[in-house]
Amino acid sequence: MSEKVVNDFSVTIATVNGSGSQTANVTLLRALFKMGIPVSGKNLFPSNIQGLPTWYTIRVSKDGFIARRDEQEVVVTLNPVSFARDLASVQPGGAFFYADDIKLPIARSDISVYPMPVKQMARAANVSPALRDYIANMVYVGILGYMLGIDMETIKQALSFHFKGKAQAIDSNFSTIKAAADWAAQNLKKSDPYSVAQMDSTSGFVMADGNTAAALGAIYGGLQFAAWYPITPASTLAESLNVFLPQLRKTTDGKQTYAVLQAEDELAAVGMAIGAGWGGLRSMTSTSGPGISLMAEYAGLAYYAEVPVVIWDVQRIGPSTGLPTRTAQGDLTEAYFLSHGDKQNIILLPGSVQECFEFGWKALDLAEHLQAPVFVLSDLDLGMNQWMTKPFEYPDTPLERGKVLWEADLKKLNGVWGRYKDSDGDGIPFRTVPGNKHPSAAWFGRGTGHDENARYTEDADTWESNMTRLKKKYDTARTLVPKPVIKVAKGATVGIIAYGSTEPAVEEALALLKQAGGPKTAFLRLRALPFTAEAQDFIKKYERIYIVEANRDGQLRQILSTVLPDQAHKFRSACHSDGLPLTAKWVKETILAQEEK
Repeated sequence: MSEKVVNDFSVTIATVNGSGSQTANVTLLRALFKMGIPVSGKNLFPSNIQGLPTWYTIRVSKDGFIARRDEQEVVVTLNPVSFARDLASVQPGGAFFYADDIKLPIARSDISVYPMPVKQMARAANVSPALRDYIANMVYVGILGYMLGIDMETIKQALSFHFKGKAQAIDSNFSTIKAAADWAAQNLKKSDPYSVAQMDSTSGFVMADGNTAAALGAIYGGLQFAAWYPITPASTLAESLNVFLPQLRKTTDGKQTYAVLQAEDELAAVGMAIGAGWGGLRSMTSTSGPGISLMAEYAGLAYYAEVPVVIWDVQRIGPSTGLPTRTAQGDLTEAYFLSHGDKQNIILLPGSVQECFEFGWKALDLAEHLQAPVFVLSDLDLGMNQWMTKPFEYPDTPLERGKVLWEADLKKLNGVWGRYKDSDGDGIPFRTVPGNKHPSAAWFGRGTGHDENARYTEDADTWESNMTRLKKKYDTARTLVPKPVIKVAKGATVGIIAYGSTEPAVEEALALLKQAGGPKTAFLRLRALPFTAEAQDFIKKYERIYIVEANRDGQLRQILSTVLPDQAHKFRSACHSDGLPLTAKWVKETILAQEEK
């Protein structure tokens, strides 16, 4: 056996989609987390309902790095279809665990090989025949747990969390895990160097996914209405609303203070949400790229009629149907320019599960403050995978309703006001909402040409004046959206800009660049569009700017080049889109290759 490797490797588990392996995989992930070891989990699954190969990768990192890695030191396979691929993927010196009913050749002598009696132990489990395929997954949990040194008590705690304390489910699964661990102790001799050991690096963290966090953030931000249509990978966001709203948003006499509607399609969903926003409710919808495409005309209506609404886009790879269960950042330019005519949309870019929660409520505040659609661009990796995160912080400010006139306000104005009049010089007009009983409260919301008083007009000067005001409102948004996160480096001449779920790869790449003697590099993680003054100052400060993105065409670079054309000569694209989260190794090598030119 070579030198021991402790808490610094990746485990990939290959099974069949629909086999129930996710429970086993997340049990392993949570058990490692409960041992105090920094971990991350990535689920690579097909878009069909069941039957095709699926892989789940757990990264264990004593240094706290949680980005995906290409290297796989420990591989477990229960799937004969992917067996050859799984075997080939094991790093030299690694470990290969496989179900012993798979009778396929193993020609490698540079790895440790461990057969597992999966079917035999599943038949011996004290469960009904209908559950044997599911309990079979617990066999590799027990064997892997023993061989890597995962604490059995933390495995039991993870099961208890998953099954919400249901004793029968916990006991039946843990009995199989314990039996498998005992079998491994008696029948397998460890010859690989990989193991785990207790740490204390997860204290103060929880495990959560971005879609659940976004739903909770919206709820704590006063969400009153949501409409949605099912689409991977956004469905679990709306499903989480349906889980938590009944628990958190009822009056003392049991009445609901919200409505969630599953629409017939994405067009209907956004139309309902905009209608609710016009009616004075804090409203949202959630979808993915194909749904955003369908929402274009409605988005233009909300922009021009100035109706607040929040639109979550949990991005997947495209175009067209694309790969529904793969991740990407390919919707940035679409969301930024969505709908025809002159406009730019407000976009929030969460980079962590914690920010999904934070932007869940901040997006509602911004939409009402600015009276505009606010897009929040997450992605499958951030939205559906489990991440270590700090506990969510309760909103620290009251709900921001923006410039809403009520009866007393209109009385002071003697009923004289203009729905689209810029009274304060910030481009944001006043509005009223249904229910205001003052006789001057009513206004007609329209997507056609209108003057300051919401009256229909085709006057050229009035049209141009209104569009200029909308542009001013966008400039005001620049001062309100979340500022970027900046990490400076003394003596740096190179800057990196990234956003969203690419941050873990960039953070690790910075360490790798330093190890490789690469350029001293500062890092800005963008959190919103329009660009704030801080982002523009960062760009002007450095000689070269690498823009890291999980898309093919460098969409953020395209937008930056239009906003700051005098700085465009500095921009270097580091963009890649294969449906998988970026790796630190790829980021490092891409930057070094361009630096050598």
